[in-house]
Amino acid sequence: MLMVLSPAKKLDYDTPVRTTRRSLPVFPDDTRELVGVLQRLSAGDLAGLMSLSDALARLNAERYAAWVDAPDHQHARQAALAFNGDVYEGLRAAELSDAQLDWAQDRLAILSGLYGVLRPLDLIQPYRLEMGTRLRTARGATLYAFWGDRIAQELNRRLDALSGDRVLLNLASNEYFKSIDRKALRARVVECVFQDEKNGAWKVISFHAKRARGLMARHVIDHAIEAVEDLRGFEAEGYAYASEASSDDRLVFRRPA
Repeated sequence: MLMVLSPAKKLDYDTPVRTTRRSLPVFPDDTRELVGVLQRLSAGDLAGLMSLSDALARLNAERYAAWVDAPDHQHARQAALAFNGDVYEGLRAAELSDAQLDWAQDRLAILSGLYGVLRPLDLIQPYRLEMGTRLRTARGATLYAFWGDRIAQELNRRLDALSGDRVLLNLASNEYFKSIDRKALRARVVECVFQDEKNGAWKVISFHAKRARGLMARHVIDHAIEAVEDLRGFEAEGYAYASEASSDDRLVFRRPA
């Protein structure tokens, strides 16, 4: 079983990193091509393209101008330790042992507009490029067109190397999961849905759902889960499996008010 997560806008390049384990992303040439396109844009262009404030646009223009083609640990950080949004607060990757990081390296994929797909220990430089950005390249008008079936084929390669169920566990947002060409993907897709009780109804509340996706990824790593049926034991922070709302490929977890 292979998990997929979305990245985060919020980054942490300041907190000391304990582990020395690191790897390099699998699509360096594609990333360099995108960086080349972004380097030709002004801060104003980036602000309009990504709906950024002037300060954030200048910051990202500076990031792309200073890009290093072969970064080391001084310029980059492991992806699972660099991303710092709601999902990653649930994942708490900095608390994982080296043995757990090694296990997750093979079983966790982070989708990325700039890098395509990342392993937890892949070194990444600070960036901002959401998958839904309509960035025109030689391959088309969007990042979905740019990546084509590359992401799906890389996930296939990683699934080929794993034993157990050939399952892709979708813990990503719709924006990022759309980057996977389902026709090219050779795997059963299982989705986890996290609902909270609000005003007497069950609702997906974005903030809570993002954190819960990270909590589920951490649960899988902590228990070295390989089979879909073992996911039903997830009970972090008050969530519990709701069999009456679930199906074989859509596992629903609910948390009462």
